[in-house]
Amino acid sequence: MYSVTKRLEFCYGHRLLDYEGVCRHPHGHNAVAEIEVSAPVLDARAMVRDFREVDGAVRAWLDRELDHKMILRRDDPLVASLRALGEPVFVVDTNPTAECLARLIHEQARAAGLPVTRVTVWETPTSFATYADSGS
Repeated sequence: MYSVTKRLEFCYGHRLLDYEGVCRHPHGHNAVAEIEVSAPVLDARAMVRDFREVDGAVRAWLDRELDHKMILRRDDPLVASLRALGEPVFVVDTNPTAECLARLIHEQARAAGLPVTRVTVWETPTSFATYADSGS
């Protein structure tokens, strides 16, 4: 199996509800998403996919939906307040953890037609979460 990985950077804010640590407070991250796509054989160009194809399939969505947004759980009381102030908010059904974001980006890459096998979101330079297809 061959694979290639494209790294995309984005910034976001979030907080975690029902959490006892400091991440219960609104704060931000400079994140890196690594999108891995795989294929059992290479195409006619001797590639799994061109890196630009991976970038093109994910970057516009990432920039539009997550970059420089507050990502909050749907029932977070901050959602209504921030929206009333005209602040950009992206809402998810669970706590907006790195695990949640990795799965969300994986689903978007898959919906864009990429043979994605794994997405890793680096929340900090030393902490990351990965969502992968079962069997990867």
